[in-house]
Amino acid sequence: MAVDLPAELIDRLRAARRIVAFTGAGISAESGLSTFRDTQTGLWAKYRPEDLATPQAFRRNPRMVWEWYEWRRGFVAQAAPNPGHHALAQIEAARPGFLLATQNVDGLHARAGSRNLVELHGNIRRTICLDHRHPAESWAPVDEPPPRCGQCGAPLRPDVVWFGETLPEAALRRAQEAAVQCDLFLSIGTSTMVYPAAELPFMAGAHGATVIEINPDFTPLSRLANFVLRENAGTALPAVASAMLD
Repeated sequence: MAVDLPAELIDRLRAARRIVAFTGAGISAESGLSTFRDTQTGLWAKYRPEDLATPQAFRRNPRMVWEWYEWRRGFVAQAAPNPGHHALAQIEAARPGFLLATQNVDGLHARAGSRNLVELHGNIRRTICLDHRHPAESWAPVDEPPPRCGQCGAPLRPDVVWFGETLPEAALRRAQEAAVQCDLFLSIGTSTMVYPAAELPFMAGAHGATVIEINPDFTPLSRLANFVLRENAGTALPAVASAMLD
């Protein structure tokens, strides 16, 4: 289905030179990945997500948390980038002053070709150790999961931000600096309710950027955005990319 963009929006898209795109769970849902809480099915339905995604939960029952994330990784491995992911990669290739900041941990943006990318909440496909954050690409098999770090012996964990943990300082700072310097900000498929990442579009708007929300649902940003496209990312972003790059 074609999306008709207002003439003023097209003009601003074409004039933009410093662009930030900010994505949330909505764009991943279009690739068949349920939101964090919606993945609670079958064996895991009796658990609260917060009980499986905190440092305390990992220390209390590391095997259960490790197996929960292995289960989620299986879903992520089966997913593929959708037209929304590919449209963002197209925009980046044509506009050097582009940054993509995502709350998603599935790695689909990178698989679509995005390179100027900040993964604010980490990446479920990466593994680090609990004590020193040593990266691990492989590990020795163990009878009792989780496996151990080859450098220090600490238990391995997914490289994601758990409840109660702070976002990576360098990643958040890079996204914030881009937000206050950009002239166009795209907020895509995010509720703008998970802080501190949710501050980004408001920071951009406060510094004079044109803020565009792409979301089928109303959010706290909706009243403040300059333009609101009540569409899914996979429908709206190809139209945005086409208007911007023609």
